[in-house]
Amino acid sequence: MFHAVVFAIYVYVLSRLVLPLPWPLGWKLLAALILLPLTQYHLILRGAFGSLASPEIPFAALAALGGAFGAFILLAAFLLLKDVAALCLWGMHQAGLVAAVRLSTPGWSAGLCLAATLLAAVGVWQATRVPGVREVEVTLENLPPAMDGLTVAQLTDLHISRLFPAAWTRAVVARANALSPDLILITGDLIDGTVAARAQAVEPLRDLRAPLGVVAISGNHEYYSGHAAWMDKFRELGLRVLNNEHIAISRGDASLYVAGLTDTAAARFGDPLPDLRRALADIPPGATTILMAHRPGAAATAAAAGVALQLSGHTHGGQILGLDRITKAANGGFVSGLYRVGAMQLYVSNGTGLWNGLPIRLGVPPEITRIVLRAPRSFSTPLPPGGTRGSSRPVL
Repeated sequence: MFHAVVFAIYVYVLSRLVLPLPWPLGWKLLAALILLPLTQYHLILRGAFGSLASPEIPFAALAALGGAFGAFILLAAFLLLKDVAALCLWGMHQAGLVAAVRLSTPGWSAGLCLAATLLAAVGVWQATRVPGVREVEVTLENLPPAMDGLTVAQLTDLHISRLFPAAWTRAVVARANALSPDLILITGDLIDGTVAARAQAVEPLRDLRAPLGVVAISGNHEYYSGHAAWMDKFRELGLRVLNNEHIAISRGDASLYVAGLTDTAAARFGDPLPDLRRALADIPPGATTILMAHRPGAAATAAAAGVALQLSGHTHGGQILGLDRITKAANGGFVSGLYRVGAMQLYVSNGTGLWNGLPIRLGVPPEITRIVLRAPRSFSTPLPPGGTRGSSRPVL
């Protein structure tokens, strides 16, 4: 279905960009043939380089192919915006409000192609650089005073692969450790590829340090690459893996609980589905609970179950400002930042890395998130209801 949609976009680009050009038919056919492979980027990765989730090709080739596909998608979006603008201008001209304006010219076409190419190149750089740190302060109503100021470093969607190799992982680990967090939580999609293919690239995760532990859950991509083997590998690396279970985090006499869910992708492989009731079982009533759930869409269910804070990823923040509206609609209205859902707060990270399927970011930077937990104070300002971005800011 996805490939059919991309092919339909290809037909649209041909009809709105290539066919109107004042070129001989042979040159138009050549342009159509050059564009065609870009539309089948995902099929090429799967058929020629091993798999869609983890194509085993060098970084430069993967970045170039992904950037070309991104340029094609951006070009299609620009053409659509141009056509909408042309239609509006035509209507205004018919009403006598403006003079006639032609937007379908070779100059416009060349400009759109150049803009798409340059932005895609910037987008690949933005996606694959070592992410900065975003700081978020969250007040939790039942947080014990002894836990006030506890810091959590959230990593998510690292997608360690040929696109994000060992050197990148090592730099991410160093930046996370430099925050001196009390607790590190990794909310899924750590890898792309098998344990054998990624053994060297994930090795730096062994060096993550936090006095209260390093905890991880599965995302959908762990299932595509051998879930059981990866769970064993994560544990061998020193990560505490939560599959529909929880642990207590203590500071002095005070405690909070961290629960973790599996991912709905488990259904395709006969593995246990996310089970919130099981994950929260036996947590004392009224205790502060942080839920790690890779996808944010079911946040309302977690809020109804009494969770204080849910940490999620999966959306990559929408990747491209403007197109993130599509991602938001597909994830229960959540895409990036801090939200209030009932009495619960939800933080959706932009992600630390990115899947190679569309390896560009524009206006949606990757992040390592430093979350500071606060106990209630009389002067605290409550988080506005609904889909707010909340009090967060980049610090690196």
